Amino acid sequence: MRVYDKFYINGQWVEPIGKGSDEVINPANGEISARVPYGNTEDVNAAVRAAKNAFGSWSNTTAAERADFLRKIAVEGEKRNADLTQTIIDELGMPIQHAAAFQVDPLAIICESFAVKAKHMEEAKEVGNSVIIQEPIGVCAMINPWNYPVWQMIGKIAPAIAAGCTMVVKAASQTPSHLFMFAEICDAVGLPAGVFNMVHGSGREIGTALSSHPDVDMVTFTGSTAAGVQVTNAASTDVKRVCLELGGKSPFIITEEADLEAAIDFGINDVMVNTGQTCNALTRMVIHESVYEQAVELAKSKSEALTIGNPLDPNVFVGPMSSPGQKQSVLDYIDQAIADGARLVTGGTEMPAGLTKGNYVLPTVFADVTNDMAIAQEEVFGPVLVMIKYSTIVQAIEIANDTPYGLASAVWAGDKDKATTIARRIRAGQCAINGGEPNHEAPFGGYKESGNGREFGVEGMHEYCEIKSLQY
Repeated sequence: MRVYDKFYINGQWVEPIGKGSDEVINPANGEISARVPYGNTEDVNAAVRAAKNAFGSWSNTTAAERADFLRKIAVEGEKRNADLTQTIIDELGMPIQHAAAFQVDPLAIICESFAVKAKHMEEAKEVGNSVIIQEPIGVCAMINPWNYPVWQMIGKIAPAIAAGCTMVVKAASQTPSHLFMFAEICDAVGLPAGVFNMVHGSGREIGTALSSHPDVDMVTFTGSTAAGVQVTNAASTDVKRVCLELGGKSPFIITEEADLEAAIDFGINDVMVNTGQTCNALTRMVIHESVYEQAVELAKSKSEALTIGNPLDPNVFVGPMSSPGQKQSVLDYIDQAIADGARLVTGGTEMPAGLTKGNYVLPTVFADVTNDMAIAQEEVFGPVLVMIKYSTIVQAIEIANDTPYGLASAVWAGDKDKATTIARRIRAGQCAINGGEPNHEAPFGGYKESGNGREFGVEGMHEYCEIKSLQY
């Protein structure tokens, strides 16, 4: 069991002012995997004060200096790859076959990406009698989710360092250990005191204190849409910038001439990886009526072929849900879908065969879903796919866009040009074309209730910048 009893503030490991602690539970077996301290508002004040005091000197370092620190973090992160991966398995329950590749390996890749981009901070553009420059926004509060904790953490920290910002970071209660390890990494590479600070505690207290703090210049948050609204409200009193990456109910349009088996395979893997706990999962499969029943049978067979069980087993694809509460929420959605008239193709509310403990939910597929059902409109955040029939492309696009969300989407058509034409009409921040893979160099973020702002790419770093024009 991992035990942490201090926060990392102003380049030092310090005793928390808050007196509480929290036990982190392994979702696969119910055992305690870590114990971490719970801070309070005073701990937030100390961390923000350290970040504010460090900002003046850090913001005036050169891009080359900041890039050098990012590359050092990448190297040190590689040394801790196995440790970080184990925290993902123990605290999130993500199977070992995916934990490093999906969660931890991107740390070094993203650090190197923003090390290259740091030079953009020293660029200037002449417009008439003006020169346009970028400056770091200031102290950033970073509130991270539990479902992709390392990936989301470094996706915020790396561009902030590249831009010259300082920060206070909070992890989710379900998956906190990686943040304490990352503090050790920052300490090992000699990142100047106050640039990176971390606290931990309840979102209700710590998250609100960070979001509303008068010395915080920007809040970046990843989580549910409801929580994102709360963060925005807390931050609104002093008009600080808020960058939100929130929920999704992403559509996947499959046309009648598409490679159906390849498309279904892509869709099932996308929804079921990380046990469906993915904000941009393609959970609404929108399929032409001529191939609909064939698609349903393929989805059934591919879902039932996935191995469920112990995350330490290299053959396991589907692990447990993150918590008993998350499991129950998913089971409630399954029950509601059945009551609403959706056809249960496979899965359901029974415990997977051979498992007697742990937060497991069977990979579940529903057919005959209509877009007015709760299962088609609300984010389930579990291994649940809904399949919706369409007759024309116009109807398919209407179904795709008939959602309060707009985080991600996908199209699989007979050729790239047709798929691209459809993709341009979907109101979402990204679209996978015929199985296109994610790209850390491209911006990530959503439309509508899926948030605002972007992460990754040059656009992701610009979230941490203020723009200034100098007139001559």
